[in-house]
Amino acid sequence: MLSLYLSLTGAQPKTVESITGSGSNRQYFRLTSAEGQSVIGVVGTSLEENHAFITLASHFATKGLPVPRILAVSSDERCYLQEDLGSRSLFDALRAAREAGGAYGEAERDLLRRAIAVLPRLQVLGAQDLDFSVCYPQESMDKTNVLFDLNYFKYCFLKPVACRDALDFHELRLEQDFRRLAKDLIAGPDSDPDSSFAQFFLYRDFQARNVMLDAAGNPHFIDFQGGRRGPLEYDLISFLWQASARYPASLREELIGVYVEEMKTINPTFDEALFRQRLPLFVLFRLLQVLGAYGFRGYFERKQHFLDSIPPALQNLRALLQQEGSCPYPELRKVLKTLSPLPSKGESLTSFENTAQPIPTLMGGMPKGWGGSLTVRIFSFSYKRGIPEDNSGNGGGYVFDCRSTHNPGRYEPYKQLTGLDAPVIKFLEDDGEILTFLDSVYRLADAHVERYLQRGFTDLMFSFGCTGGQHRSVYCAQHLAEHLHRKYGIRIDLTHREQGIHTVLPASQ
Repeated sequence: MLSLYLSLTGAQPKTVESITGSGSNRQYFRLTSAEGQSVIGVVGTSLEENHAFITLASHFATKGLPVPRILAVSSDERCYLQEDLGSRSLFDALRAAREAGGAYGEAERDLLRRAIAVLPRLQVLGAQDLDFSVCYPQESMDKTNVLFDLNYFKYCFLKPVACRDALDFHELRLEQDFRRLAKDLIAGPDSDPDSSFAQFFLYRDFQARNVMLDAAGNPHFIDFQGGRRGPLEYDLISFLWQASARYPASLREELIGVYVEEMKTINPTFDEALFRQRLPLFVLFRLLQVLGAYGFRGYFERKQHFLDSIPPALQNLRALLQQEGSCPYPELRKVLKTLSPLPSKGESLTSFENTAQPIPTLMGGMPKGWGGSLTVRIFSFSYKRGIPEDNSGNGGGYVFDCRSTHNPGRYEPYKQLTGLDAPVIKFLEDDGEILTFLDSVYRLADAHVERYLQRGFTDLMFSFGCTGGQHRSVYCAQHLAEHLHRKYGIRIDLTHREQGIHTVLPASQ
């Protein structure tokens, strides 16, 4: 990255600042010159993802869309430099209104109107002349994507709640409803494979965190590398129905109106009546997506923030179900109507905790300074090349065999990917076996780390093996590393041996 900066500017940067990323495998840095001019450096291990962002950003720039300019790219596309759009996101600008329970004043509403007004340009102009084959991990939103998310809801939210409350549902009929919903979202009411419903650029991750604001409050879009061809409604609904944003219904309707008016000026064939008719289906889909994510992060990863997010998400769902025709799928509608009641205002959320996997008392992390002396070394490896050697002299620690879980490497779409790539992560998490496996690992690892901290030990080692050291072991090692670092603030040395990747997560100070 530094050599790329040197070739661009003719000098080394005066400062290099690490920037917190978005949870992907990319690392971000702000490189500032002696004159105070800055650029953003990006290093990513997924070359296909890097290529998608670089290509999309360059294409969007030719269409006059507000995205960061690509300034320099390494020959292998592992590293690139982009325009620095500053540090103020729309999410940051809306913080006070969000924390006030959705009290959006005129200043915040104006920022929202500006962001929503630009979205149609990205969706329509961004799709013009775009080679969608560069999109990563796939070029179009399809029924498989939708079914992935619907089953995420079923396995990570519905089934844990059903076990807790003896909620009964007909799984085959529910799957049939899922397939009908997927068809309606993608192909439209006539199931026409050539339908215009999915011929636009789908941002996929359109949210306030991914909208940067310049000094004048004008929006600029980032993190669109997961975009693909898809229907118009998805992005708008995923933005407006984000539970934590707490947008009032009147504000949502106002912003939909802003979107519609802008779309009419850009797309002469836009059918407003049909668009509004389809919106409730996307609201339904988005709310099921959200509950699936909150269920996984809350019930399985035991993160209190996501448990706290379940009641407002359910409140949005209940409000939707009051609208006639919002869920024309009998079994799904029955299931949603019989979900457990919301806690009343101020009531403890313990009723939403999965009793089979209680939230630990150390949920908020270890006290400051606890993790300063302990280093946990975590490896992924292939059994074909043997178990990693222990160079500390402490005996090698735990070795976990991941080969009992479903192997994505058996399927052609995943053979060139690793456990760090989104499609593999999705495959493993939707399958669910790896989550059960890791839950037991987390319990054992947590107890061991806490005991080592109490006794002042300095080294602990965990290794995860699978057939090729590429998919399951990489996923498990990465997730245990992030889990322990997040929870205890300890130093983590993470090595994906067969991938040649070594990462250090420093101890919290």
